[in-house]
Amino acid sequence: MDPNYIAVIASTMGIAWASGINLYATIATLGILANTGSIILPPDLQILASPTIVMAAGFMYFVEFFADKIPGVDTGWDVIHTFIRIPAGAILAARAIAPIGPEAEVVGMLLGGALAAGSHFTKAGTRVLANTSPEPFSNWALSIGEDVVVIGGVWASLQHPVLFIIAMVLFILLIIWLLPKIYRGITLLFGKIAAFFRGRSAAPEPPPVSTPPTPSTITLPKSDQE
Repeated sequence: MDPNYIAVIASTMGIAWASGINLYATIATLGILANTGSIILPPDLQILASPTIVMAAGFMYFVEFFADKIPGVDTGWDVIHTFIRIPAGAILAARAIAPIGPEAEVVGMLLGGALAAGSHFTKAGTRVLANTSPEPFSNWALSIGEDVVVIGGVWASLQHPVLFIIAMVLFILLIIWLLPKIYRGITLLFGKIAAFFRGRSAAPEPPPVSTPPTPSTITLPKSDQE
């Protein structure tokens, strides 16, 4: 296969996958690398090097950096971004692979959306399960690890395309194996929560405490007392 095609496929997969985990870090990383001359973006993604887009993505990444490390808030953030990361990943993947041809662009959008969805739901589901832990350190570790993986993954997809494609195939196999387990774990968790609240609402009220009647005092007539 043409090395240029391999590079385009790797960058397409990398951008879609990373967008499903942290869209803003992905765009900011691509823009910064392009502005420093470290990479050459595909023609249809040159707009990501715009300083305005880099600053906007950097600001949103700053917000997500803190929101992603607060238990509960991170899950709410992930729920909202289900409708942002997946479409954005599909669009970016389509634009990245557009130089190959219009058919490849459609395929890139479909597969890019699927890859972004897989990485997004894996991240979001893992966070829901991690939030059951009373300490916050697991969230911090996961969040920082995700940031490092996203930035490193985007760079690797552009600098070492063959190795990245191999790693991505392994990641897809991991998703296929892991997502059903995450789904069962979340289902079990919410089942326990629902059972807890049903048990509280159905608990019978304690019977009222009855007090024994006090004996009445009998007053004898005066004649009887004499």
